[in-house]
Amino acid sequence: MTIAPCEIEELPNIGIILKDGTRLSARIWRPINASENPVPAILEYLPYRKRDGTCARDMLTHPYFAQHGYACVRVDIRGNGDSDRLMNDEYTQQELDDAIDVIEWLSQQPWCTGKVGMMGISWGGFNALQTAALNPKPLKAIITLCSTVDRFADDIHYKGGCLLNENLGWGATMWSYSSRPPDPKLRPNYWRQIWRKRLEHEPFLPSIWLRHQKRDYYWKHGSVCENYAAIKAKVLAIGGWGDAYKNAIPQLVQNLDGAKGIIGPWVHKYPHFAAPEPRINFIEEALRWWDRWLKGINTNVEDDPSYSVYLMSASRPSSWYNERPGYWINATLQSDDIKILYLSPTGLQDIAKPFQTTFSSPQTTGATGGEYCAIWLGPEMPGDQRTDDALSLCFDSAPLQADMTIVGAPTLKLCLRSNKPSGLLAVRFNHIHPDNASYRITYGVLNLAHRNGSEQPTPVPVNEEFDIDLQLDCIAYTIPKGHKIRIAISTSYWPLVWPMPVIAELTLSAGQLALPVRSHCEQDDRIFSKPGKISPWKPEIIRMQNHIRKTEIDHSTGESTLSIIDDFGKVRDPDHGLIYGSIGRELWSILPDDPLSAKGTCHWSSETKRDDLTLKTETYCQMWSDATFFYLNAQLQAYETSTLLFEKSVEDRIPRENL
Repeated sequence: MTIAPCEIEELPNIGIILKDGTRLSARIWRPINASENPVPAILEYLPYRKRDGTCARDMLTHPYFAQHGYACVRVDIRGNGDSDRLMNDEYTQQELDDAIDVIEWLSQQPWCTGKVGMMGISWGGFNALQTAALNPKPLKAIITLCSTVDRFADDIHYKGGCLLNENLGWGATMWSYSSRPPDPKLRPNYWRQIWRKRLEHEPFLPSIWLRHQKRDYYWKHGSVCENYAAIKAKVLAIGGWGDAYKNAIPQLVQNLDGAKGIIGPWVHKYPHFAAPEPRINFIEEALRWWDRWLKGINTNVEDDPSYSVYLMSASRPSSWYNERPGYWINATLQSDDIKILYLSPTGLQDIAKPFQTTFSSPQTTGATGGEYCAIWLGPEMPGDQRTDDALSLCFDSAPLQADMTIVGAPTLKLCLRSNKPSGLLAVRFNHIHPDNASYRITYGVLNLAHRNGSEQPTPVPVNEEFDIDLQLDCIAYTIPKGHKIRIAISTSYWPLVWPMPVIAELTLSAGQLALPVRSHCEQDDRIFSKPGKISPWKPEIIRMQNHIRKTEIDHSTGESTLSIIDDFGKVRDPDHGLIYGSIGRELWSILPDDPLSAKGTCHWSSETKRDDLTLKTETYCQMWSDATFFYLNAQLQAYETSTLLFEKSVEDRIPRENL
């Protein structure tokens, strides 16, 4: 392994010219002697603005690899940050073709050995996998974090065939991010033209995503599960139990030769600065990966366990955790044992007993479900589930006679009957404390029209029995002796998923829960070193970050409104002097007895200051529905100082298709 750190240089704005003449902007860290002693390159390729978006995390990662003999290259994808041209959508073929051009360009630089790795979290983790599936020759290894192998089943758009409200929320985020100007200092003669074209073209992505309500060609593009064998690069996959993208890691390990997987207790962050604790020295683990596959150094990564997960010990429910007690274990992809429990008139039992019960939940059920993807380090995680449990059909076990350790994905089989041709289920697997506090261990949702798959959904048969199989998200968690477990089932889960157009009553007549259990563990199978000290980015703070999440009930109507304010603060970059800040706001409201009252509203404010220039964008969007259509509108306004330079509006109406 590389031992001694070397002196490095930073190149803040290098132009990479693609085959079609497009200039992408790159920030490069590399050893100062790389031209005399070439090094491998590591690419991170994102729309999230290297100049004023990912600075903090870039400084905690890329300089370290550069000091250990790599050229680290952080590239803004086309149409974002300081790169030219326009972006049409996420993970387009154009985006992936550009990535291949960048990889080829890197491999041909005199300071590069010709070998390239690719790394990224979320968007960068997605396109690292997708680019690897295209098998560019110089790409030898990737590290993908918090990503997915199936864009329909496991991204921010749909889950179990249900429409995630994150489809609008993240679309609003990109509506703001991608409409921001380049840094005028970097393009002094062209920044206004670039910004104007960007504003004129800027797509409102929820309109695109909402036009594909089943797993069609659109979602198959970029879903590497369509052909795992296409990936030849060596893959290290990392995720967190507090993140939305935990299911991809075991799938990649199972389907890719030599792939390794790690899942910690973290939310949607790199593991060397993630929360909750314990963190691991991710950059040391990554360096071992790069040294083996990009330099040919024997670091023994082939001998690492294939799949290491953090087994979380029992916790009280909370909307945030600073630390999760537990142990690192080496897990198998097939459970040691499957514990079968049956839903019965008296709860969860070892023996099946006949029963029948009809249920229907208020539309406000789900208020304690937390964010779909916890990312901003605010109160985003599921809290005490007792409120939602009270509005749901619940099946409890007797107090456990011994500790129960779950490692894997619980599955639930149900026999149902519906009085309506549409409906959804939200299933939570909860840990019930002796004082009845309810902690959500894991969950799943299902659009009943997708009960036989998401490529050809079909209406629910009315007043006829049908069976469903629902796999919950993967997890590793121990429930203590004397505590209970609960299955909570509801017909709504707001504001995580959009409601169905009608209120369905479901009749349940049989159910079977399969739990992947293993022997209890009270010691680490694997020891990760703790993160070392790395010099952080130190901006001048003008306004501190603040994250607020509140639910209000109108007692005259029963309307429930979730208000989210994510103030990302305002800072001045100490290196180049750019001042920037942003605030994102979301409102999600619904009446308890009217699914057609659902409404989502988002508003982002963004500001960039350079010398005497103050550039601002205000972006807005809303979504609502009736029984037949979804309705969207969005507005974008751009200002130079106080002068409105540009504005546009988008209105859309999209038919509901079994949704």
